[in-house]
Amino acid sequence: MSWIVKTEGSGVTMLIQFAKTIRKQFKRIIAYYDCPISTGILEGINNKIKTLTKQAYGYRDSEYFRLKLLGLHRSKYQLTG
Repeated sequence: MSWIVKTEGSGVTMLIQFAKTIRKQFKRIIAYYDCPISTGILEGINNKIKTLTKQAYGYRDSEYFRLKLLGLHRSKYQLTG
C-alpha cells in the first residue's frame, strides 16, 4: 500500500485517480483472491441475449424469438461450454 501513498503524492493526475480507485476498491480486489468468483460468463450470456433482442426487432411473433433464444446454445455463439 506504500506505492498508493507515493502515487497520490506524485502530482500526476491520472496516477492519483488510479490510486484513489485502488484505495476505494482494495477490499473487493483482495476478496477476489480469497474467493475467485467472476460474473464474466453471465455477462457474456446477457450480452448475447441483448444482441439477439436487437436483431429480433422485426420478428412477427414472440414464440419465434423464444425459439431463437433457446437455440442460442446450439449456434456458434454458445451460451455455455
